Amino acid sequence: MDELEQIKKDIQEIKERNARVEMDKAWETSLFRKILIAVLTYVVIVIFFTFANLPKPFVNAIVPTLGFLLSTLSISLFKQFWLKRNK
Repeated sequence: MDELEQIKKDIQEIKERNARVEMDKAWETSLFRKILIAVLTYVVIVIFFTFANLPKPFVNAIVPTLGFLLSTLSISLFKQFWLKRNK
């Protein structure tokens, strides 16, 4: 393989990697992912509360779910603050 072909191949690999990275970034910030995290967290907590015989597991699971969701949503704000401070 000559040098020009190798460069073309390298560029194509970089473009493919960039596309994967962009898709990963889109997934990390998607509304669907945030809703999925909230639903799965709620289900897991309801199951735990039910097996632990705690009262009103469906209602009481809302508070820890919201806490977890708020903590995951606020991470991006703290990340932006941190990035600005450490440029």
